[in-house]
Amino acid sequence: MKMKNVSITEVNADNWYSCCELTLAHEQQSYMEPNAVSIAQSKFETSLRPYAICADGQTVGFLMFNSVPEELDAYWIYRIMVDRAYQGQGIGKAATKLMLTEMADSFGAKKVIVGYHPENAGAHQLYASLGFEDHGHRFGKEMAVMKQLPD
Repeated sequence: MKMKNVSITEVNADNWYSCCELTLAHEQQSYMEPNAVSIAQSKFETSLRPYAICADGQTVGFLMFNSVPEELDAYWIYRIMVDRAYQGQGIGKAATKLMLTEMADSFGAKKVIVGYHPENAGAHQLYASLGFEDHGHRFGKEMAVMKQLPD
C-alpha cells in the first residue's frame, strides 16, 4: 500500500531488524514496548499483524494490529510508532490511514479501537484528528478510543 511517499508493508525477513532499531524520544519510551517485543509477540499470537512504516523506501516506523475482533467487538491497534528522527512530518497519520484501510479491506473491520496512556498528547492528537472518539472505555492505565469505519 502507498499513500504519497508513505507506505506500509508486512514485517518480513528483509525489514524486521530495521524495525527493531527504531527509537522513540526519551519521554515517549514509557508508553510502549520495544518493537522487538511486539514482533516476538506476533509470532505467538498469530492474529497480530506487524507492519513496517516506510517513507521514501526507508523504514521509519512500526505498527501492529489484530486481524480478529477482541474486546468491545472491535479490531484493536496494538502499536504505532514513528522513529524520533521522523516525527512531526505527517508519517504517523498517513500510516494510520493506510492501516485502517488494510484492516477494513483485508479483515472486514468495521469498528477499530486503540488504547493509549491519557498523558500521551501526541497519540491523543493523532487519533482525534482521524475521528477516533472517547466513549469512556478504560483498560488499566490506558484509555481506549474508537472509530467506526465506513462500509
